Amino acid sequence: MTDEEVLAEFRGADALLEGHFILSSGLHSSRYLQCARVLMDPARGARLASALVERIPGDLRARISAVVSPAMGGIIAGHEMARALRVEAMFVERPTGTFELRRGFRLAPGQEVLMMEDVVTTGLSSREAIRAIEDAGGRVIAAGALVDRSNGSADLGVPFFSLIRLDVPTYAADALPAALTAIPATKPGSRAA
Repeated sequence: MTDEEVLAEFRGADALLEGHFILSSGLHSSRYLQCARVLMDPARGARLASALVERIPGDLRARISAVVSPAMGGIIAGHEMARALRVEAMFVERPTGTFELRRGFRLAPGQEVLMMEDVVTTGLSSREAIRAIEDAGGRVIAAGALVDRSNGSADLGVPFFSLIRLDVPTYAADALPAALTAIPATKPGSRAA
């Protein structure tokens, strides 16, 4: 799947938004990809996950025995990746502010895992999720995301695969360009800044 085909999937779902957005990292941006909308259609989600699975080298792909995603945003993307890989899907969540496996999810000691996100911007949530997976006994051997908003600069400490890399500038709240300052900010994500 080419970058244009990936963006066409987002446009087709009205999931490519323009305006003034506050990201889960607390940074501000003029563009937002609403992965929840693009994943509303199970057939579209399956196409995107299958395309991403193809980007993971076969030897690495064969070792993945589970997909673990951070709640909320990564759950559907992770489930679709697990379906495409034919492995189990689990998620970590933050009941007290720190990611952890709950709901009876368990990883065998050393179990090789793909950590799957919907979007990576700074990599902070991804690194937190990886730490929680490893604390639960798993071994994260790769990470994936539908969208890499870091344009390849996020270091997750493991091989990282995405469907598309975007270079969309982000800004701290005290360093907004005039064009963004003139537009009311909205927060479309699932996590408080």
